[in-house]
Amino acid sequence: MGALLTLLVIATVSLVAVRVASTALMMTGLSWDTASFQAYSAFFGVGFTTSEAEMVVRHPIRRRIIRDLILAGNVGLTSAAATLVVTFVQDKSTGDVLRSIAIIGGGLGIFVFVFNLGFVKRIMDALIRNTLEKAGLSHALDYELLLRVESGYCISEVEILDSCRLAGKMLRETRP
Repeated sequence: MGALLTLLVIATVSLVAVRVASTALMMTGLSWDTASFQAYSAFFGVGFTTSEAEMVVRHPIRRRIIRDLILAGNVGLTSAAATLVVTFVQDKSTGDVLRSIAIIGGGLGIFVFVFNLGFVKRIMDALIRNTLEKAGLSHALDYELLLRVESGYCISEVEILDSCRLAGKMLRETRP
């Protein structure tokens, strides 16, 4: 029974780690869908090669988040596999094995249900965001992503001379 409890704790900690990493990635300017997908991919070691993955590795804060998540995923999955083996090696009869499978499935089912409740998600996200901001991960937005540079737009700096008709005007006043 101790091994089953350990497995459920490892699964819980693993899913919370992915949630924390998803929130951290989102705080760097990624959308929730992209951040969540990249966090799950890194945690489970599934290396999808996409333009989204390239956005992650080109950004130093995102790269650090993904690096730590890959490490946590390898440790967590190895621990979970070892605990699962111990659980089923200890069980001698078919009834014990079925009971263990039922406990694992029920425990994970309850966990997923509770953490998918709206108010639990909001509380968890607020706690994660506040903790990450206190730890120094502020809103490090990726301006290239926000300005859609990859879609053909560009960022330029232009000096306006005093003799130019645009000098001293607000941007909204410069339209012809």
